[in-house]
Amino acid sequence: MGDVLLEETRPVTRPNVVVAVLAMGGIVVSLMQTLVIPLLPRFPQLLGSSPSDTTWVITSTLLASAVATPVVGRLGDMVGKRRMLLISLVMLVVGSVIAAFSYSLLPLIVGRVVQGLAVGVIPLGISIMRDELPLERLPGATALMSASLGVGGALGLPAAAFLVEQTDWHMLFWTSAAAGVIVLVAVLVVVPESPVRGGGRFDFPGALGLSVALVCLLLGVSKASTWSAGATTGLFATAAVTLAAWGWWELRSVQPLVDLRTTARRQVLLTNVASAVFAFSMFAQSLVLPQILQLPVATGHGLGQSLLVTGLVLVPSGLVMMVMAPVSARITTARGPRATLLLGTVVVAAGYGAGVFLMTAVWHLVIVSAVIGAGIGLAYGAMPALIMGAVPTSETAAANSLNTLMRAIGTSVSSAVAGVVLTQVTIPFSFKLIMGLGAATALVACVVAAFIPQVSRKTP
Repeated sequence: MGDVLLEETRPVTRPNVVVAVLAMGGIVVSLMQTLVIPLLPRFPQLLGSSPSDTTWVITSTLLASAVATPVVGRLGDMVGKRRMLLISLVMLVVGSVIAAFSYSLLPLIVGRVVQGLAVGVIPLGISIMRDELPLERLPGATALMSASLGVGGALGLPAAAFLVEQTDWHMLFWTSAAAGVIVLVAVLVVVPESPVRGGGRFDFPGALGLSVALVCLLLGVSKASTWSAGATTGLFATAAVTLAAWGWWELRSVQPLVDLRTTARRQVLLTNVASAVFAFSMFAQSLVLPQILQLPVATGHGLGQSLLVTGLVLVPSGLVMMVMAPVSARITTARGPRATLLLGTVVVAAGYGAGVFLMTAVWHLVIVSAVIGAGIGLAYGAMPALIMGAVPTSETAAANSLNTLMRAIGTSVSSAVAGVVLTQVTIPFSFKLIMGLGAATALVACVVAAFIPQVSRKTP
């Protein structure tokens, strides 16, 4: 009854503005994740630290994001999605300012941790859209918001490369802080607070257990190639034991952090599995294409391009993702979200398949990147529709946050596997192997998605 009433009373004023502001927030937050990539080779000299220590600039954000995503989603359902969205954006600004004032490694890592706490903006934005937008606008809006994760990542590299080459590196973080302030003000002015709240008590033991398990799991994955076998095995074992204990607690908790019974529904479970596998596939291109572009021509395997050109080659991928968001919505409306997800995985597999053979010219990589981007735009647009079609309105933010977390786990595993391949396999075969793995995992995601139950074409 409550859900029906909500749908009848959804405001219809300024939906375009609300969607634009929320999507801008998603792009700004995803920009933050790729902003430091051009600086990684320079950080040891800039910060006076070892190369292994400076990798924590990336790892710390990954761990903070993993911990924050499910927690912020649950709090959004409890106390208000807009409120948690604003808090997340404040974290982005504060973390950016801390990093902008950093001249050594430790304060920079602190700033990056605080920045990582903002990753909940995307699932919260999708959940606000479900609560606030007219039903006919929802598929396109959620597709755009979901794609913003890939769009920001694709646009972040050239923007960061330009700033690094033309200004002091601290400008990366001042720019991030300024963008965060703009989005924060826009949300305050434009985005209404959702009336849908689950209430209840926050599951602190569940949050602690899941945080410990995720930190151990992702730390083991990200450091597997640099830490000893004993250390990584210990991390994985701790993660497994903690997850088992956490699951036991969640199933017996009256108000769990994650409703495992809802998560175990076939549609939600298979969508999350497909999301993790697909994210593994998606991330492979961002590891291989920059290396091919920047390796010296003399090696026989590279194109000798500058960092800025490398970033610009990836821009079409982000633009195509944005263009494909409304296409994804139309296919979802006509055929259902499962069909859209299936099509997206096939397109990505085709892009990687072409990439195995197209590696010898800049325009080759532009085409490969754009095709993969088209598939990502299609698939990412369908995932929120599949999740929201299977969970109660009061659990939307938590369910979308868990799906976002599954994507993050997939990209983390992809990064670790690709790192092993690049160090253990001879170039250029390693590039072809990673492209082949990208195609294969996209097809695996397609097979998983094929078993998702067909749902109504109207997203609730």
